[in-house]
Amino acid sequence: MGINLNFKESLAAGYKNESQKARRLTEGWVLDNLYCPRCGNLKLQHSDNNAAVADFYCLRCNNIFELKSKNGRIGDRFVNGAYDTMIQRITSNTNPDFLFMNYYRNELRLENLILIPKHFFMPDIIEKRKPLSSNARRAGWTGCNIFIGGIPEQGRIYIVRDNTIISKEKVLELVSRSNTLATEDIESRGWLLDVLYYTNSIDGDTFSLQQIYDFESHLALKHPDNHHIKAKIRQQLQILRDKGYLEFLGNGKYRKII
Repeated sequence: MGINLNFKESLAAGYKNESQKARRLTEGWVLDNLYCPRCGNLKLQHSDNNAAVADFYCLRCNNIFELKSKNGRIGDRFVNGAYDTMIQRITSNTNPDFLFMNYYRNELRLENLILIPKHFFMPDIIEKRKPLSSNARRAGWTGCNIFIGGIPEQGRIYIVRDNTIISKEKVLELVSRSNTLATEDIESRGWLLDVLYYTNSIDGDTFSLQQIYDFESHLALKHPDNHHIKAKIRQQLQILRDKGYLEFLGNGKYRKII
């Protein structure tokens, strides 16, 4: 099955609500075009409409996926549902992988599709929105945004990038590699992903220990219960080295392994 970046306009025929049209177009595209980015199975299945956890699942590997889509440029944020519900989901061990899609409704064309595996989600990328006013029908309800820009690039795996289809083999390779970073312990996950994110932000292929120490204050704010930040940084660098993301060059120097 080849990937076609165009939407089938007929899928939205008969629907007047714009959000319903968008859902029909985007979910229909996934069913018609997308393989399982976890195992390579040729087709995904649609979940029951009443399912609270996911939009799609794979019959071969049983992995589940939730689709978030937007009309217009991809940006760094996607609007999501209730804040508390989202936090509960991503901190459980049954959370889905997420697919983030942007498209252009007038052109009926998909531009980007990104897979973010479940083990890259942390509470600090879920941004709480202002509660609804007392005059609203759901007064006090609090939604959230998903800040995908806060996820390390190793966890943002493009299936389609700027209208270019990434090969299935490359996607499966990147997903497999990302699995080495998986851990169910939230605190351990947070430290590993934070240090990886900051190493990514340093320009160039190599960096010094002092350069990553420069983020000590940021990490102290994110992990206020830890009073040995530099020691924790060194520990995470060693883990990333052991997992094949860094090479230790000696004399406090590291090289990134892309």
